This record gives sequence, structure tokens and C-alpha cells, in this order.
Amino acid sequence: MHIRIRHDIIHSYAEPPKAANRKLLLTPRNYQGQHVQNWRIDLDHNCRLRQGEDAFGNVQHCYSVDGPFDRLVVSIEGEVDTFDTAGVVKGAVERFPMALYLRDTPLGAADPELRAYAQEASAHEAELLSKLHALLGALHDDLGPVREDAPVEGAAAAFARRSAGTADQAHIFIACAREIGAPARFVSGFLCVDDAAPILHGWAEAYVDTLGWVGFDVGACSSPAENYLRIAAALDSQGAAPLKSAQAGGGEVVETHKPMIAARRQGQTQSQSQS
Repeated sequence: MHIRIRHDIIHSYAEPPKAANRKLLLTPRNYQGQHVQNWRIDLDHNCRLRQGEDAFGNVQHCYSVDGPFDRLVVSIEGEVDTFDTAGVVKGAVERFPMALYLRDTPLGAADPELRAYAQEASAHEAELLSKLHALLGALHDDLGPVREDAPVEGAAAAFARRSAGTADQAHIFIACAREIGAPARFVSGFLCVDDAAPILHGWAEAYVDTLGWVGFDVGACSSPAENYLRIAAALDSQGAAPLKSAQAGGGEVVETHKPMIAARRQGQTQSQSQS
């Protein structure tokens, strides 16, 4: 799929801040499942955008803006060719041994109830990949539809409610995968659906010796396909967050997303915008 994307992130301030600092994880990298044709990030204020890499090898941009200002817009635009690899990720930047991804974080830790669930849901399968798919199906059925307005609570709290947003569905899968011995991590990116605007999205990846990293999306009950644009990976959603910010002074910040996409599949072009 050829994906052409434009995504504006608009920050509106109740009171103008004196300054704002941001870290962005909003730039995709090449791997066997995607090839970046071009990509750029722009701001509507004068500042220096510094590019580097975080500890996990994700492309990172940092900037500081002096105030006062009541509105700040970050614009992302680019074109990427994506390929359906059945969720298998090969050729990505890898900085750490797999054992790191067995480590619990506050958002991805399992409590006794979730550990027991992971063992029970996967008990009838012998191979690790089959166990992971059994977990995927069980969680999809038991958690129900994605709760779009749900705050990020972490795996144990969200599982106790049997209700979760996209991020916590991934955290729950990650906690279960680690419980049955599979290194697992959180991935952030864009989900591009033909008849809707693209959305910032999160899913999980687990490591299987015979395949490498494999993606799992609990809400879709499937592995990511060519309509997923992979951006960043870390131990949990906090580490892979598309945007982190701090500000000096100012009031409450309202973050608004305005995405637009044109995706071409098999010679057909479709586009959708959201305002």
C-alpha cells in the first residue's frame, strides 16, 4: 500500500506559557514491512528541531519554543510504502537483548488474576506462536470493543474492569505474553483505514524464536497488515508515546488532531479528511 499522510497536532493553551519543550516520536523507519519515501515535521513557530535517536533506536525530534503563545501546531507529512508481512517485523533497529522485554513496567505488569488468565488462556497450545494467538483471541472476546475514551490505567487495572482503550489492550497482551515467557513490547504508529481518517494507534509485539518479532492488535483480533504504519517501539506506551511535553507557566492544554490520508491499493485511490 502506498500511504500518503498529513497529520496536524494542535496545542491550544488556556493561558499562554512562557516556554514549551517537546519530544516527538513521530517519524517512521525503514524495515522489511515499510519503506519511507519522504517524511517531514514542521512547526508554526520559529525554533530549532533537533533529530536524534532514543535508547530503543526510534527516531526522535526535540524542540523548545519561547512564549508567550496561545497555540502551537506540529505538522507531519510524508509518503510510505507498506507491505503485508503477516505481522512479522524484520530489519528494524534493535538495541537490546530479548531479555529486556521480559521486564515489567508499571503499565505492563500483571497481577495474580492476569497471570492466571494468561496461563489458562494459552494452556491448550504447545507452540509459543499458537499460545500468543490463543491469548489474542481470548482477550479480544473478553475485553470487548475498544473503549475510545478510556484513560491509560495499566494492564492489571484495565483487565480488572474488562474494559480498555487501545493502549491498555496492548498492555494487557504484553503482560500476558511475558507471563508465558515471550518477550513483548508496545508499538505506536498510525492505523490507516480506507474509509476513515488515519488515527494514532498502539499495538503489541511479541518475540518468537522461529519468526522474530510478531505484531498483535487485540482490538482487531489480528496481526498488523499493510494499513499499519509503524513508528516507535518501547517497553510500554509511555516509552513509545508520540509526544511528550513540558511547559513553563500557562494553563490547561487542549490537544487536537487533524489527520488526512490518501491510500492507494491495487490501483485505486481513496482519500478522507477530518476537521
